[in-house]
Amino acid sequence: MTNAAARISVDEKSATARFFASEATGSILLLICTLTALAWANSSWSATYFHILQAKIGFTWNESRFALSFSHWINDGLMALFFFVVGLEIKREILVGELSSWKKAVLPVAAALGGMLLPASLYVAFNGQGPNSRGWAIPMATDIAFAVGILALLGPRVPAGLKIFLTALAIADDLGAVLVIALFYSDRLSIGAMIAAGAFLGLIVLAARFRVKRVAVYAVLVIAVWLAVLASGIHATVAGILLAMVVPVRGRIQPRRFFAVARQRLVELEATERTGEVTITLKSKEMEAIEELHQASSDVMPAGLTFERLLHPVTAFVILPVFALFNAGVVLDTKIIQALAHPVGLGVLFGLVLGKQAGITIASWLVIRFGLADMPGGVSWGQIYGAAILAGIGFTMALFVSDLAFDSEPLLGFSKVAILVGSLCCAAGGYYVLRIALAKADK
Repeated sequence: MTNAAARISVDEKSATARFFASEATGSILLLICTLTALAWANSSWSATYFHILQAKIGFTWNESRFALSFSHWINDGLMALFFFVVGLEIKREILVGELSSWKKAVLPVAAALGGMLLPASLYVAFNGQGPNSRGWAIPMATDIAFAVGILALLGPRVPAGLKIFLTALAIADDLGAVLVIALFYSDRLSIGAMIAAGAFLGLIVLAARFRVKRVAVYAVLVIAVWLAVLASGIHATVAGILLAMVVPVRGRIQPRRFFAVARQRLVELEATERTGEVTITLKSKEMEAIEELHQASSDVMPAGLTFERLLHPVTAFVILPVFALFNAGVVLDTKIIQALAHPVGLGVLFGLVLGKQAGITIASWLVIRFGLADMPGGVSWGQIYGAAILAGIGFTMALFVSDLAFDSEPLLGFSKVAILVGSLCCAAGGYYVLRIALAKADK
């Protein structure tokens, strides 16, 4: 392996490790917010909870007014930032990560497809026609934070190959979810607004190309893209994905060029005669050397990687917990059995609990059986099956899709109850199966 190849391998592993650690830690906060939402919605203060969700927040100018409910600000606004980070992760994995080549991508992509198609088919089997049918995509989703959090409970015995498989599967699953939302859960489209969104995206690309450094310029353009997408009829969170697609994930200069500049300028700076520890004045050549070092450091660091490192903790520890707090508040009463017995509840429950694990396991077996992919190193079929069960934890993404699918409060309630019950079953079942599979591997 060359030095360059070794650096790439280390970088990919460290990126996966950081992703895994942040998701695992964030899942604890996500669980706390979920339990808080359930307790709040079923307490004597439940009226306050639902009043906050419907409260209008916005601004006025002249005789015009722009206002969205608090729930919409979270689901259309904060979640757009979440999807921006998702878009950066997808783009990075496609270019340099686990989805960057056919041999790497075929297993997680096939597993993700199996884990989307079979759950959707099971849902349609229970809800073939009518308003219920709009929820077909709900059981397709995987909540990577909770899935990775459960995996982390099993400790260091979990093979690295299994962690990478689950992470790449979840990212491919996210890509599928984005396409489904954009194609099937958008309202009547406005061509003018779509053209405007494209124009603002083009301006962002031009500003980056001409190295415009004013943050205010990008802030205005980003808000303009979000507003244009919101007005276009495409769901506003797609704006996050579109913005991620125009953010560079490669540096302006190659590492080799950066090392050459750094060595040359450091040698020049070390050659200067300075006797004091503190430098008050700098000569012209020294200032030029420092400025070139600073510019080279900025150019070698991709903007996409910088955004991802800065925003991933924000999404894991702020956005997703807030989303859970104000979306998981389901009134749990004697109607739980009614919800699970309803076709919507049955479709979601069977899709998450049975469809996900069967679809992922069967698709994985097929591509490995026919030589299209290799089994991840140190991973057994029992572990693959356990990870497939964990992928049935739909939670965050499933709740998000259910809000897009249903306007009817009863149907929305049925789907949310089924999501919570199904995700709980998959979390417990996945943990149990993986614990047994890992114990067998240790013998």
